[in-house]
Amino acid sequence: MREAERKMRQAGSYRVPFALCLLSVVLLCACATNPATGRREISLMSEAQEISIGQEQDALIRQEMGVYNDAGLQSYVNSIGMTLAKLSERPNLPWHFTVVDQAAINAFALPGGYIYITRGILPFLDNEAELAGVLGHEIGHVTARHAAQQYTRSVGGQVGLVALGIFVPAARPFGDLGAAALGVLFLKYGREDELQADSLGARYETSANWDPAGVPGMLSTLGRLDEASGDTKGVPNWLSTHPDPLSRVKEIQPQVDTLKAGRGAMMRDREVLLQRVDGLMYGDNPDQGIVRGTTFQHPVLRFRVDFPAAWDVQNSPAQVAAKAPNADTFMILQGVEKPSGGDIREIALNHMKTAGFQMGQGDLATFNGLPSYVGIYQGQVESLGAVTVRAAHIPYNKQVYLVAGIAGQSAFAQVDQTFLTTIRSFKALTAGEAENIRPNRVDLYVVRAGDTWASIAERSGGAVKAASLAIMNHAEVTSTPQLGTRIKIVVGG
Repeated sequence: MREAERKMRQAGSYRVPFALCLLSVVLLCACATNPATGRREISLMSEAQEISIGQEQDALIRQEMGVYNDAGLQSYVNSIGMTLAKLSERPNLPWHFTVVDQAAINAFALPGGYIYITRGILPFLDNEAELAGVLGHEIGHVTARHAAQQYTRSVGGQVGLVALGIFVPAARPFGDLGAAALGVLFLKYGREDELQADSLGARYETSANWDPAGVPGMLSTLGRLDEASGDTKGVPNWLSTHPDPLSRVKEIQPQVDTLKAGRGAMMRDREVLLQRVDGLMYGDNPDQGIVRGTTFQHPVLRFRVDFPAAWDVQNSPAQVAAKAPNADTFMILQGVEKPSGGDIREIALNHMKTAGFQMGQGDLATFNGLPSYVGIYQGQVESLGAVTVRAAHIPYNKQVYLVAGIAGQSAFAQVDQTFLTTIRSFKALTAGEAENIRPNRVDLYVVRAGDTWASIAERSGGAVKAASLAIMNHAEVTSTPQLGTRIKIVVGG
């Protein structure tokens, strides 16, 4: 017995050092030199894996977000991106630069050299140097392997691609009511990574002879959008993934000054960028439905819904969500995926039961010539607690649509009539009505005598607010637009 114990102890005494040795070998193999910083870092992802992941996720992003249909603009952005990437520490990656068809203000990167910029950010850039600053910043996230590091830290090894909204579609249609942002949240970086990407972006710009002031310039604009987010059209989603833009301006400015010291004129090219964004779609793409005031219209699916006046209405790929001012009261519009059941009553009850709601009362109804099932349901919603829901399930054009209002149980009686008014507004669009729905677009305008940002915004049809228009042109809303200056405006469809 003792001899057996002695042998076991001897065996154990060798196992522990062997395990430690094996771990050391693994860590040694995983340790690599960061190409952008020169530092030795632990990396559990090879370059081949980075490229493979980028290719895989690129297909998903293109499918979910769409690629903006403008070959000239795509070529222009790709040319700037490739110029910068070839001057980086990883010029041989298979770099790709894509303008995605999203109104949100954002840019993001995936491992392996896949860079995306939304059409929504382009009108807010003042010149080509700022566009190069955005692209250079995202290139920095790839060259310094921030994107790869964040990917490996993400839950379950999956890229942090999460469709955010007030509501979670499909299995949890009334999910996270507390979410403040709509759009897409990608890899989130820490402050150190952001500062390093700013620094790398400025360096790449300088190497290509673009003015590195484009980096603090675009950061200042994004910071102003953050401060005015309650007054600007669209969600500044950059702020979900790239925190503290204004504080980073002070951090990067000394480096910019050093990079520019002793150099002659550097490229800014405002006129080139103006020509490229002239005619750019602004806000919702009608192919995905469009919000005008508080009315949602979908010319492809051929219907409209009028949400309550003064409510904030946001359109996303999963659903349209509306929120009452200063209250946790919501409405949603979304398609019902794979409806199960026979008649509309059975479909409605099955859908709500799957979502975790119990039937209170309901009945068949018809409005604007469309049959539906309208019911009251009880349930729980994250961050709201116990809620009452007024929901209508409406079969239309081989699809079932849900229009629902959600309120706390104590507040439901006061808003139920408002919910019903919106539900009853669901109606078909004629072919002519659908054909007349046009997107808002960026236009160029020469400032006249007596113009103010408010008057210009009003004259352009109210498609954009004065605060957004001023920020778009790197001006204060209280300033007077300079006479004879060519500026960006937004004209309604």
